[in-house]
Amino acid sequence: MGPDPDDPQMYGSGVIDLHTHSTVSDGSEAPERVVELAAGAGLSAVALTDHDRLDGIGPAARRAGEVGVDLVAGCELSCEHPATMHVLVYFLGPGGGAGDGPLERELVRLQRARDTRNQRMATLLGELGLPVTYAEIEEEAGGIGAGRPHVASILVRKGVVGSVQEAFDTWLAKGRPGYMDKERLDAATALRLARDSGATPVLAHPLSLELEGPRLESAVRELADLGLVGVEAIYGRYSGEERTEISDLAKRCGLVVTGGSDYHGTYKPDLEVGTGRGDLAVPDTVLDDLREHAGG
Repeated sequence: MGPDPDDPQMYGSGVIDLHTHSTVSDGSEAPERVVELAAGAGLSAVALTDHDRLDGIGPAARRAGEVGVDLVAGCELSCEHPATMHVLVYFLGPGGGAGDGPLERELVRLQRARDTRNQRMATLLGELGLPVTYAEIEEEAGGIGAGRPHVASILVRKGVVGSVQEAFDTWLAKGRPGYMDKERLDAATALRLARDSGATPVLAHPLSLELEGPRLESAVRELADLGLVGVEAIYGRYSGEERTEISDLAKRCGLVVTGGSDYHGTYKPDLEVGTGRGDLAVPDTVLDDLREHAGG
């Protein structure tokens, strides 16, 4: 199922981007600006997939209507299976908007848990002698969706590190002194909540599972049995060979081949909306494949 990333004949009348982030979570651009960038890139559709939040869907949808881009309501869930994995969820809420389904209600609870995590992280950073307070983290994030990229930006601005990447490598990445874990759903629960909410779940950047060959295929087949619909093979940072290998895996498992840039603005400066590192082209036919499974 889905397109062959190496076959130009598979691409329809337009291209899309099904993985972007805004200031609602850990991106540097407002939801409206992400939509404007999608329009500027000539996309026919863009999915806003902020981490564990839907707050940006409303303003993004209004701007999308003004610039003539189809806005796909989504989010990116952090899950355990058994290591950390990410699931992109599309078509949330009535008519594809931010509604009041079981997943939407669970997101509210996760947001409260994330706020508590951020408070604990600020305390830990202070104990490490780093000049970061919880109030500064909230201010950096604009009062919504605060997380580690905002901490990294503060450390850059105050001259503690030279870049966001250095902040993660030295202090904030998993295993580093300033890392503070957050609550995650188990994969089965995340997929069930997505399907019960009428939405369509897709495995994001599958190589982040750090599995290869038969082990990766076994994990994907297990997730498919739990309700997974697609696999993000046409990913912004993947090589052509990696995209082809994952596309073939998805097809063997009967899953939709999807893709997106994973745009975060200045927090991932090598990735642009729609084009990733310059060679991304996700066909709009993917949306039809995904819509067939919405609410299934």
